[in-house]
Amino acid sequence: MFRRFLLSIKFASKSLRHNVGRTALTLVGVVVGIMSVIVVSSSGQGVKNYILGQFDSYGSNLIQIEPKVPSTGKTSSANATGQAQGIQITTLKISDAEVLKKIPNVDDYVAGTIGQEIFSYRGNNKSTMIYGVGANWLNVDTATKVAQGVFYTQAEDDSLDQVIVIGQDIRDELFGSEDPIGKSVKVKGSNYRVIGVLEKRGTVTFVNYDELVYMPVQTLQKKILGVDYLKFISVLVKDSNFIDVTAADINDTMKRLHKTYKADQEDYAITTMQEAQKMINDVFGTINILLLALTSISLLVGGVGIMNVMYVAVVERTFEIGLRKSVGARAADIRNQFLLEAVLITLMGGIVGIFLGYLIALGFSYVLSLLGFSLQFSVTFASIILATGFSTATGIIFGFYPAYKASKLSPMEALRKE
Repeated sequence: MFRRFLLSIKFASKSLRHNVGRTALTLVGVVVGIMSVIVVSSSGQGVKNYILGQFDSYGSNLIQIEPKVPSTGKTSSANATGQAQGIQITTLKISDAEVLKKIPNVDDYVAGTIGQEIFSYRGNNKSTMIYGVGANWLNVDTATKVAQGVFYTQAEDDSLDQVIVIGQDIRDELFGSEDPIGKSVKVKGSNYRVIGVLEKRGTVTFVNYDELVYMPVQTLQKKILGVDYLKFISVLVKDSNFIDVTAADINDTMKRLHKTYKADQEDYAITTMQEAQKMINDVFGTINILLLALTSISLLVGGVGIMNVMYVAVVERTFEIGLRKSVGARAADIRNQFLLEAVLITLMGGIVGIFLGYLIALGFSYVLSLLGFSLQFSVTFASIILATGFSTATGIIFGFYPAYKASKLSPMEALRKE
């Protein structure tokens, strides 16, 4: 039996070598399909790894509290749409954070809000995003580090001091080669003193951290934005093993503070880092399935091409089929030969597609690195196995019926056709 199988492989390989042009044309559809599978899976995996990698700088002992449109889920499109349309939830306050700090297992908190303003220095102007955060922000975002000067203190936050810490790009655009420490920039007609410059960090989750300005949260609230509410509260827990229990305690406390005893009244969302990571995995899992379903269309087109070519091959080689059957070849031998031809074509297409997909993934990674994104499109072993499985399955599915038809030809009728 094994000898017959090897003989089928020999006949299939010989046939493909004798029809190089046709084989090459048939490969195109499979190559495009497999290349698409590799590019899609590697890009999805790369973006997922990129986003999940950013969570490492926050640690597993963090609970995030953010405003939420009441009667919507925290991850629902209704909540996202509502906030994108300008629905402001103004109930999250620093006073909430002070109460939460008294909960067992809560170590500390960082209150934060976000603004956008124009910073001016000696004729140089730069519109940029402002992160108003508590003085202990560096305990939350451990990837943010001060390269020059210092970060502001809790005393400076409490006294509404007009001090800022700037990113590398802000320093370069406003000050050039001049030392910015101790210099004052104009914001809304007032002077803000630069006390620190951050280390270069680049673009993370589509935010260029080198173009950010940090200032005390209460200074941003009261002196620039004129508000008393927050965009988020980051709670640090002492023991991450009890983070779910602590999150439940925070939820009970927030219900009492905001008088939101029914789920559809809640104007806040509580998320642990584990929940955020699971959410990212679930989202990208769904996206990958949808994208792979779309790319399978190109494999379907390639499969139809293989079926047509194999039908033509059966017609052209009718005499050969009859001759082999007349000298003892079984129907299974004929079927296996044509089926192996189809599988060999798709496997060759798969190998070429994997190689081209890998090159495209490398190219995308290189271009993104030039744009400042530390994002790598990773071609994993799993994606290679998936692509190989797809190509083999395409050959089997679309090559089976022509192979079956060839195996059913009568030797006498096949020989008469010559």
